[in-house]
This record gives sequence, C-alpha cells and structure tokens, in this order.
Amino acid sequence: MSRVCQITGKKVMVGNNVSHSHAKTRRKFYPNLFIKKFYLPEEDRWISLKVSAAGIRTINKRGLNATLKEAKEKGFIKNY
Repeated sequence: MSRVCQITGKKVMVGNNVSHSHAKTRRKFYPNLFIKKFYLPEEDRWISLKVSAAGIRTINKRGLNATLKEAKEKGFIKNY
C-alpha cells in the first residue's frame, strides 16, 4: 500500500536537503500517516483506514460518514 492518506489525499512530496554551503540533494517529505480503525455504527462494523493526522482531525470535526462520502467522491478511497 502506498503512502497516501485515504481521507485527505496527502502523499509524499519531494524537495531538497540544503546544507550549510547550499549544496542541494534530493529528499522526500512523508505525510504523518497512521493505520487506524473506525467504527461504522450504521453498518455495525469496523473499518481500517490509512489516514493522516489532518485526516483524523477532519473525521473528528465532520463525522465519519460525511468524510468517507466526500473522500469517495474525490477518488481518494474506492471502497471501505
């Protein structure tokens, strides 16, 4: 599974390490991902999502069903 948040769509970014002499070498910036289980009371089951810290905050703010519906519309998640 790739390093992509299933809620926000955050993924690996690339950039530069910049030394004291300003020599630049390529590096990667990884999203802050967690594999977390959430309970869907409507379907009476648990689902496991790979979600970023910002995605967890979004779920807490909007609710799981609304967030899953929006993520599915945007194409971040196919089925859960």
